Amino acid sequence: MTAAHTPKDMNDIVQHLKASGDEFAVATVVRTVSVTAAKPGAKAIINAEGVILEGWIGGGCVKHAVVSAAQKSITDGEPRFVSIQPEELLKEQGLCAGEETNGVLAASNMCPSKGSMEIFIEPFLSNPELLVIGASPVAQMLVQLAPLFDLNVAVVGDTLTAEADLTIKHRYESYEDLPEKHPHRYIVVATQGSGDVDALTASLTLEAQHLAFVGSKRKLQFLNDKLNTTAKTPLLLDQIKGPAGLDIGAVTPQEIALSILAELIQIRRNKPSN
Repeated sequence: MTAAHTPKDMNDIVQHLKASGDEFAVATVVRTVSVTAAKPGAKAIINAEGVILEGWIGGGCVKHAVVSAAQKSITDGEPRFVSIQPEELLKEQGLCAGEETNGVLAASNMCPSKGSMEIFIEPFLSNPELLVIGASPVAQMLVQLAPLFDLNVAVVGDTLTAEADLTIKHRYESYEDLPEKHPHRYIVVATQGSGDVDALTASLTLEAQHLAFVGSKRKLQFLNDKLNTTAKTPLLLDQIKGPAGLDIGAVTPQEIALSILAELIQIRRNKPSN
């Protein structure tokens, strides 16, 4: 068991992890019944690998269930309640260990103490990355505006001006330097006629929650046909949203960038289009 920490200490640790961009969850005991090792208010910080970094919420009887729930919350970004009860109490309620209903995960307490605990799991995720490819006016506006919406901006090469470094978090030297895997990445190809094929080809090799192209459907179809004749890149149109952004009648670079960011917010909040 790690040393006890005051709430202030735990808050300092949480702030440090958030500033470092780490993804983690905080488990807090909110209610106990009968004999339990941890009491209401006990906390633990758990990382994405399932390691308890700080704090304590009980022994082996509860650790596995809480760590598993924390990892699920870090994966999907959803908070959870874990209800740990003796198996006979779960059966009385028609529940099975491992069953999740309305955000409450049922777990069995196999300890002789037969106590019950309710634990709240709150995930803390790093800001999503917006990879902007291109140096067009739309790309420049995206780089300027995206941080206002808690997006970490990344670009490729030095095509954007040095002033953009104020809002760019990652600048990759080339497409080869882009990490293939990323849990929370959006990509917007805003090359607008300058290196479109190379940008799309590179983007299709990367893990992303959303891949969008700034251009008309006709332009994207043309590039799709061109790619399919020069490389084995099937289903391009199925993988790329084009034109990028919500249909708000945008015309200027500022308006187009705003429509793209609005679409990303919609995706991030899981709200379907009307």
